[in-house]
Amino acid sequence: MEIIFSLDEITSVAKKIISETPQKVVLFKGNMGAGKTTLIKALAHELGVTSTTSSPTFSLVNEYQSTDNQFIYHFDMYRIKNELEAVNIGIEDYLYSGNWCFIEWPEKIPNLIPKNHSNINIQETIDGKRHLTLT
Repeated sequence: MEIIFSLDEITSVAKKIISETPQKVVLFKGNMGAGKTTLIKALAHELGVTSTTSSPTFSLVNEYQSTDNQFIYHFDMYRIKNELEAVNIGIEDYLYSGNWCFIEWPEKIPNLIPKNHSNINIQETIDGKRHLTLT
């Protein structure tokens, strides 16, 4: 799936991603400032999270609970030095929990990613829109 969208269309894009993503472990790739965290916030909202969402840059993982008691995990691996740091926070328990796991900077933990996952690549276009590819 490929979508080009503006930020005011992010809610409809989040709905489409949720309905068309075959795996609940989703890797987010894109440059700094491409909109990965913003998109993950929209996804969490569409999944029923009513609490405030933010980037887990310093905590590595944020855990959210939806109104129907689903758990959604948001990881930001940007600051880790090696995969052992992710193992030490119990990332494998999260990834194999059956819950939604959204991972920014997954290239930092290549050996820990489950075989079955989805990829979202997001890039900013010249006109300020976002080009998203879901595989």
